[in-house]
Amino acid sequence: MKRNNIKNISVILFLITTFFVSACGQNTSQAGKVKTPGRDSTNTKDSEKKYKVTFIELGSVRCIPCQQMQTVMKSIEAKYGKEVKVDFHDVWTDAGKPYGVKYGIDAIPTQVFLDETGKEYYRHVGFFPEEELVKVLKQKGIKLK
Repeated sequence: MKRNNIKNISVILFLITTFFVSACGQNTSQAGKVKTPGRDSTNTKDSEKKYKVTFIELGSVRCIPCQQMQTVMKSIEAKYGKEVKVDFHDVWTDAGKPYGVKYGIDAIPTQVFLDETGKEYYRHVGFFPEEELVKVLKQKGIKLK
């Protein structure tokens, strides 16, 4: 009797896990069609050097706090685009997964801030209000607007 109960529980847990993974998974056919603020996801040393700060947002378009960060990213790019490069990577897509690994993220959204040499100087996990984010930019000489 105990063996059947364990088997039934195992099957139920498997089905629940499969459901949640598929519900939270990505649709890679849509990955190229997602409009995100910032520039192309390809980073080169030359493009990073002309910015005082590179603001990297690691998240997903399917995550609610990440969706809330879209407005913040657009605002930062509009106000500080000449000095701050805004770069978004959807880590739930094949194209974005390597960035999640590269920056060693444990949760989304994660914001990573790089100085003009490409060295990380600040990191934040979760929704990051614009007012607080601007304080981080100011650390590297970004003029407030």
